[in-house]
Amino acid sequence: MSAPRSAGPKTAVVYRMVMPDHVCPYGRKALWLLKSKGFTVEDRHLTTRAQTDAFKAEHGVKTTPQTFIGGVRIGGYDDLRRHFGQRVPEPGATSYVPVLAVFAVALLIALPIAWLKDGPVLAGVIPTFIAVAMCLLAMLKLQDIEKFSTMFLNYDLLAQRWVPYGYVYPFAELGAGVLMLAGVLTWFSAPLALVIGGIGAVSVFKAVYIDKRELKCACVGGSSNVPLGFVSLTENLMMIAMAVWMLAFMH
Repeated sequence: MSAPRSAGPKTAVVYRMVMPDHVCPYGRKALWLLKSKGFTVEDRHLTTRAQTDAFKAEHGVKTTPQTFIGGVRIGGYDDLRRHFGQRVPEPGATSYVPVLAVFAVALLIALPIAWLKDGPVLAGVIPTFIAVAMCLLAMLKLQDIEKFSTMFLNYDLLAQRWVPYGYVYPFAELGAGVLMLAGVLTWFSAPLALVIGGIGAVSVFKAVYIDKRELKCACVGGSSNVPLGFVSLTENLMMIAMAVWMLAFMH
């Protein structure tokens, strides 16, 4: 199975797995990406495992799909994206995208809630945004509480003294967020947020700014690659601010 000779720079050949029980999703993506760039694509299917293994052995590759442009092998889907100048995250690279996504969604949820409530919209958006963000961040932690609690133990001062706190924290954050969002039991939710936010802020500040440790943040769950520092500190300061605001206006 020799490398294909394409007719021109806008012609490409893609080899991808298309089997009765599996169609490679990256092959579909490669096909779509090429067509979106104006390429005429010769779509060659690898329909059996034996055919796929033979193709890999012939071209010395470990994965499919494989794309050829102008008779030159570009590589897999990530290689194709790089070929077109698109950003490809490196495995294990740190990223703030998960946190930004949480905050953006929290704001989008907070806006209509504040709009439907009585009173100034802007004044209602900020506390609602913080409460929703707390709920979303807690949800991410609860997806894999074992991983979260393990990562949390790296820096949280209370969890290091009392391990079960790593399991309690996401439920406490969620409970405080829900109660604050509902505007009920402020006498309980505000002090709870103040305590967990205060401990968290001190823990993060000590680990990052005093001990100068480079750690991953557990704020969006135990599988994240968000560096510990400003983001986690912001999460805790938001909880503190929300608690103080609610206690100040508690009737």
